[in-house]
Amino acid sequence: MTLKIHIEDGAPPYEQVRAQISEQARSGALPVGYRLPTVRGLAESLGLAANTVAKAYRALEADGVIETRGRNGTFVAAAGSAAERQLASAAQSYAERARRLGLAQADALAAVRDALRAAYGTGE
Repeated sequence: MTLKIHIEDGAPPYEQVRAQISEQARSGALPVGYRLPTVRGLAESLGLAANTVAKAYRALEADGVIETRGRNGTFVAAAGSAAERQLASAAQSYAERARRLGLAQADALAAVRDALRAAYGTGE
């Protein structure tokens, strides 16, 4: 794993750490299951405060890029499957709520299509 912090970049150091790890995980340079350095270890090697690296790790975990397994360490997660799990959970919650509200399936689907058009900025 190779990370470089560029102070002159203007981006906060934690964001640079987050973006670089995320990109390396997405590209496969950091394979699924790769064990990341400890927060303290990475902070020392980059010359950053431990809180800066911890903030980046928290953001990456929230994004599903990495997962912390307690004392076993922090690992690159299967990002695609984490995103798919979150999407399936959100869809399930939506479907249950639409049913509780008494919406017909066609109306619930129409609402989703409208929301996706708005989110993606498409007229499809």
